Amino acid sequence: MNSPVESTPSRPDQWWRSAVVYQIYPRSFQDSNGDGIGDLRGIIDRLDYLAELGVDVLWLSPVYRSPQVDNGYDISDYRDIDPLFGTLADLDELLAQAHRRGIKLVMDLVVNHTSDQHPWFIESRDPGSAKRDWYFWRPARPGGTAGAPGAEPDDNPAAFAPSAWTYDPTSGEYYLGIFSPGQPDLNWENPDVRQAVYAMMRWWVDRGVDGFRMDVINLISKPAELTTGNPLDLGQGSLRRVANGPRLDEFLAEMNREVGLDEHNLLTVGEMPGATIEVAQRVTDPARHELNMVFTFEHVNLDQSSWSKWDLADLPLPVLKGNLAQWQEGLAEAGWNSLYYDNHDQPRAVSRFGDDSPEHRVNSAKTLATVLHLHKGTPYIYQGEEFGMTNAPLTEIGHYLDVESLNYHALATAGGVAEEQVLRSLAAKGRDHARTPVQWDDTDHAGFTTGTPWIPVNPNHREINAQSARRDPDSVFGHFQRLIRLRHDDQTVREGRFQLLLPDHQQLWAFTRTLGDDTLLVLANCSSAPAEIPSEQLPALDGAGVVLGTHPGGGESRLAPWESRILRLQPSS
Repeated sequence: MNSPVESTPSRPDQWWRSAVVYQIYPRSFQDSNGDGIGDLRGIIDRLDYLAELGVDVLWLSPVYRSPQVDNGYDISDYRDIDPLFGTLADLDELLAQAHRRGIKLVMDLVVNHTSDQHPWFIESRDPGSAKRDWYFWRPARPGGTAGAPGAEPDDNPAAFAPSAWTYDPTSGEYYLGIFSPGQPDLNWENPDVRQAVYAMMRWWVDRGVDGFRMDVINLISKPAELTTGNPLDLGQGSLRRVANGPRLDEFLAEMNREVGLDEHNLLTVGEMPGATIEVAQRVTDPARHELNMVFTFEHVNLDQSSWSKWDLADLPLPVLKGNLAQWQEGLAEAGWNSLYYDNHDQPRAVSRFGDDSPEHRVNSAKTLATVLHLHKGTPYIYQGEEFGMTNAPLTEIGHYLDVESLNYHALATAGGVAEEQVLRSLAAKGRDHARTPVQWDDTDHAGFTTGTPWIPVNPNHREINAQSARRDPDSVFGHFQRLIRLRHDDQTVREGRFQLLLPDHQQLWAFTRTLGDDTLLVLANCSSAPAEIPSEQLPALDGAGVVLGTHPGGGESRLAPWESRILRLQPSS
């Protein structure tokens, strides 16, 4: 029996269109017991802070039982909580306490793969098991000796390992793990797999959760070559080549129907590496009953020069704003956008897209938020973004803990890439930047723990922390509060038509949101130098009122570095 959850909040039809979501990476959010690892009771202790910020939804990165090969994205029991984070009773209390504050809770759903410690996989290792076909098993390639180097079924790499195939001596065959050996891929072609996943999801819905963020969900339908047992040549960028498979829409529609995702008005967002606008149009079209929205990767791949995130490239403003505008236009009629800069896998937004110097950090964090939250879609805030946390000063390989960064360093240096170049890429794109503990105050461990944190706190927590930001009404935190209230209160922010202006301007990000006779104009200087406002290329500004700005005043014809204004235009006569 599921534990009943008190005070489940109402979920009106399409409630998520006016919501703001806050992502919590539990390991780094708040430790309550001094072991240096964030936990569920720590989140409960910070719920009043989140209510003060004004967010509507918490997205919880995985807290299920796990060997922690990939920080919880390798699940060994979908219906229990890992002791690192607490107990199922703690999760029930978190749900109840969040709901009492009018905050909904979304769970991270990782069902492209399980842990190699999951009972399903353990049983699957027996060639005679009924669950053998729950995963992908293959013999050695023709002429190869099983278990010998080079005998893998094909040459495809995993995301975090040299090969996507791992030899299992128990059965004498190889299994597929496109992320790592500890994360074997489920075979969604098997209807028993799908029904087991849906039953698990219904169990969580009955428990009171308000939706699911679905990890790499567009990888569940594998290419036909793989499902028929033929060699599959993925080549470079292998994850993209197993994405958006032939039965993706069928599986998602079946999931929606079997779990009752639309019936219960749950929030559903699919992480989809390699998804195009055309894929997102299909998946998020309400008439198709698949998902509410997807996480696109296009805009966070623009600052790389190849399929590899580590090949750094400059990102001119016209390229970034043009990409987001394409997604706005592509999902304008049917479908819905998710809006984000950073998450647990991306570097800090203000360091990546803004200017994290002491002179410009606050205003660039505010202006980046203004631009994002004024696009049409559901905004996502990653923990610490709301007060301007920055990348950490990671300058040598010994500073890194993340498996992706360590593997890249080992492979790149072995392949002859200069150490300096590898470290430069890691400093820009490493996932550890997002995973340093939330900086609650200016004490030794930033108020995160009374013990030793599992990953070091960013030393700039003495100056950049939630406590000081909450005391300052002109802080980044205060600006986020105002943006959230604006979305709640203003229908044009939620539903207005988007139109990009000045697409080629190198400093200004300008666009309008229009609903009926009401038009909002967003003017944002996304640079560390002043910018003239080209009034002759914009709608008439006579009589326009400032709805929200980063700087005092708002009537000048020039924008200061990283200044932004939201203006309400006078209706045309």
